[in-house]
Amino acid sequence: MQLNQPHIFSVAPMMEWTDRHCRVFHRLLTRRAWLYSEMLTTGAVIHGARDRLLGFSDIEHPVALQLGGSNPADLAIAARIGEDFGYDEINLNVGCPSDRVKDGRFGACLMAEPDIVAESVNAMKRAVSVPVTVKCRIGIDDQDMESALDIFVRKVVAAGVDALIVHARKAWLQGLSPKENRNVPPLDHGRVYRLKASFPGLPIIINGGIGGIPEAKQHLAHVDGVMLGRAAYQEPWRLLEVDSELFGEAPPHPTMKQALEAMVPYIEEQLAGGARLHSISRHLVGAFHGVPGARGFRRYLAENGVKPDAGVEVLQEAIARVDEFPAYSVKADAGFAVRA
Repeated sequence: MQLNQPHIFSVAPMMEWTDRHCRVFHRLLTRRAWLYSEMLTTGAVIHGARDRLLGFSDIEHPVALQLGGSNPADLAIAARIGEDFGYDEINLNVGCPSDRVKDGRFGACLMAEPDIVAESVNAMKRAVSVPVTVKCRIGIDDQDMESALDIFVRKVVAAGVDALIVHARKAWLQGLSPKENRNVPPLDHGRVYRLKASFPGLPIIINGGIGGIPEAKQHLAHVDGVMLGRAAYQEPWRLLEVDSELFGEAPPHPTMKQALEAMVPYIEEQLAGGARLHSISRHLVGAFHGVPGARGFRRYLAENGVKPDAGVEVLQEAIARVDEFPAYSVKADAGFAVRA
């Protein structure tokens, strides 16, 4: 199965960041980006509170579920549960370097066990009809990232993987913290380009150190798709550029203010269901990075969003403190996003 066009651009799965509230916000900035859940372990999916862990809003489509695990049978069960919940893709995490993940024998340490990954992909492919993808690194520790990565990819391709998302850094499981593993190992985008050249029939999406849409366009000359991580979360205004710059379409809302105002009905619904405003507003603090009034926006949201009785009026008051134009808007006549 070939991936659909939205995989040209995606927002990375990020623990404690890309929850359902974050994804709704991102969807109001771009119709075309492919969105990913936080990583969920097979144990949590099979035995946990599924509605709370897996539930999402229809507006989020297309959205993928990322799983962590190394037991093929459990991964197949979890994948089927994810498909039944309506996820458009199941992704296997073979890139997270945290100690907790390593101790559970999943994440980046599985790059040393390509046969297990291949068996897991095969089991998930037999269990679901949606695409099954893998997110990995270019290598771990002292692996030869040329030969070891090629061996790894050949095995998952033989197992039927639909696409590979490659973080263009090694993961050092000994000596570096998870935070350090996000920026200390040097980037090697060229290795991902070579991988694509070696496997021309496999959709390959590049991830790691990509700062925005202009860089994404450069990578798209070599690979099939680009995944943005921290830049998309910390400076979400960048997502306003995705639809116009990469797909030639207008975004859902031409300005960040309008996108946030469109969040109000969703927030009201969530608050009525028992959610706290802070669980949603914490994803919005970077919305106006660099715009006059951004500091006041962040401060008001931080100080008032945590109050037990905080409602949508807190967000509306915070928005009123920002002088947005002409930053973070899409020119209707030119069809592209502009940041002042």
